[in-house]
Amino acid sequence: MIKRGFTLILVMVTVQCSLLHAQNATLETIFNRKSVRSYTDQPVDMDQLMMLVRAGMAAPTGMNRQPWEFFIVQDKEAMKALSEKLPYARMLKEAQAAIVVIGNPEKSVYWYLDCSAAAQNILLAAESMGLGAVWTAGYPYEDRMDMIANAVGIPKPYRPLCLIPIGYPKGEHKPKDKWDPSKVHIHKW
Repeated sequence: MIKRGFTLILVMVTVQCSLLHAQNATLETIFNRKSVRSYTDQPVDMDQLMMLVRAGMAAPTGMNRQPWEFFIVQDKEAMKALSEKLPYARMLKEAQAAIVVIGNPEKSVYWYLDCSAAAQNILLAAESMGLGAVWTAGYPYEDRMDMIANAVGIPKPYRPLCLIPIGYPKGEHKPKDKWDPSKVHIHKW
């Protein structure tokens, strides 16, 4: 009886969320976000890139420390070279630009958390602007962080959290429905 009641509550919540999703642009952007790894040749202009970085800086940050910096890459040769060195950034050679999200461990020991929130904002903003983007990890891999830092000249103590290739999506990309009610626990595990 309790399990049936719980299932009914989850079904009702799912229906209500679907209705809200259809009426709320923010939720629509969140649920439509996808990792895009293939891009057209259409340029992404600096105003768009600056808007993405501005969205990144709007992220929450512990004690308002804002331990982040952002590096915009538009040099196609540098992006091609990085795509050949980083194991999961092959799509970078097709991208029109990239944003490196960088943290300062001296400003906050939790720099990687604040920078993760900033990176998520960038990914959501890209989706809302009709751009495609994907998170490629630097952190926690020292070799990847060093490759990115050396390629774009990031000084110590700053560390690259991730590199986000950006461009207009090539082909059709569909978001994954990751909703799993079995991972929701109400009042007890």
